[in-house]
Amino acid sequence: MTTPTPTFTNPRAQHGFKGRTCSILAVGSYMPARVLTNQELERRVQTSDEWITTRTGIKERRLAADDEYTSDLATRAAEAAMKRGGIAASQIDLIIVATITPDMSCPATACLVQQKLGATRAAAFDIEAACSGFVYGLEIGQQFIMSRTYETILVIGAEKLSSVVNWNDRNTCVLFGDGAGAAILQHRPAAHGLLTACMGANGEKSELIYVPAGGSRNPATAETVARAWHYLHMDGKETFKSAVTAMYNAGAEALRRCKLTISQIKCVICHQANRRIIDAVGERLGARPEQVFVNLDKYGNTSAASVAIALDEAVESGRIQRGDLVLLVVFGAGLTWASAVIEW
Repeated sequence: MTTPTPTFTNPRAQHGFKGRTCSILAVGSYMPARVLTNQELERRVQTSDEWITTRTGIKERRLAADDEYTSDLATRAAEAAMKRGGIAASQIDLIIVATITPDMSCPATACLVQQKLGATRAAAFDIEAACSGFVYGLEIGQQFIMSRTYETILVIGAEKLSSVVNWNDRNTCVLFGDGAGAAILQHRPAAHGLLTACMGANGEKSELIYVPAGGSRNPATAETVARAWHYLHMDGKETFKSAVTAMYNAGAEALRRCKLTISQIKCVICHQANRRIIDAVGERLGARPEQVFVNLDKYGNTSAASVAIALDEAVESGRIQRGDLVLLVVFGAGLTWASAVIEW
């Protein structure tokens, strides 16, 4: 009896990892209860539902409560993933939290999540790659799985962006929301799992999306507060152009590495930042509209949580089944970008 020829290439196997793979065991997400609609924003700033919808595709977003922090959102998403995967806190070896809105600058939000979960034997650290953070986290996590350093890893993308949004700036306040998504990584026998990941950055464009103050360059002072330097600043037009190009290139490269065509991908999940960006990337990749998953209209841009939340919803809605191929494509401040191909 002959072995069927694989319909794709596993780049990891080609580099000596034939006996070890890294798969996503389970996913989970958490969205705060508070819904902020476009109609409510019309009463806050000079904008309209029609303007927001036609230019972004966003209809509403979620806001965390005043006493609900990034670590709380991350913990709730992690608990959902752990429940679905049948994983106890005592089994978690490592927690990686991707965020640009940590509870505080020190310690890492991942350490606060560890405490809240009771995962006392887990190592924990944060990464900051903005909207690309979750996919960066998956790639970092899989390195620990593939090297047999750890067996069970929790990767979380979580943001309370409402804490850094200037609610008087109509160009940015309409875009962002709060939320968290989580994934549990393990080796799953007879599965390819995370086939490849492509990551990149261009620091020359770091001021297209940035928060000017709060770090060592501009510590908090009365002047930085008065100038609104602790809020998110963004050049929307240039960000749009850079995002489309970077995400297309990253997605195309991931497919090339795996010797896949876009028609073999069951679900394409782009960073949920802007519907026009998502559509442009999908079209350039040659994806059919039904291949591209979109939940931007409900949640807005949740930065590092974006693709994690979308992945969870795609799985829970039945859009992704075991054995399907999934393409994740992301872009964020830094500038950073990443893509990943996953056999579910």
